[in-house]
Amino acid sequence: MAQLTLSFDFSRCSGCYSCVVACQDQNDFTDDKVALRQVMVHESGQYPSAIISYVSISCFHCEDAPCLMACPTGAIFRIEKNGIVDFNRELCVGCHSCELACPFGSPKFPEDRLMIKCDLCSIRLDQGMEPACVRVCPTGALSFGTLEEISKLTTRKTSRNILYPFN
Repeated sequence: MAQLTLSFDFSRCSGCYSCVVACQDQNDFTDDKVALRQVMVHESGQYPSAIISYVSISCFHCEDAPCLMACPTGAIFRIEKNGIVDFNRELCVGCHSCELACPFGSPKFPEDRLMIKCDLCSIRLDQGMEPACVRVCPTGALSFGTLEEISKLTTRKTSRNILYPFN
């Protein structure tokens, strides 16, 4: 299987937080403080030209994942068939090495003190579905597929925006 990837179109995100809520629901999180996906707000300019932008982020499943290299127990590993950086909570000792190594803040430590992180909704992927965050995104800011599919999609969007900048 080809490497899977998640793509985010900065220009389409409305900051609705649907992706965050879908992730919490998919993972049965009852604590509002635990979210594997975050929406960051960026404000720039001044009235009357103020601009608010949103960026939805989660684990980047890095090719050279620092969290994976920092984990002393092997609780974090890469699924070779699709490139997802996954984890086994039973092997986690709660040392926070992965959290310290990750520049994006992806590993989280809820109340039970064992690490959790985005696994691109592996359970959904195994059933032929897309990640929950992608499924609920009302603006199409999140896309999911193989690296080749996302690359083609991004190229088409860029071409269309150059030719028709108001679409």
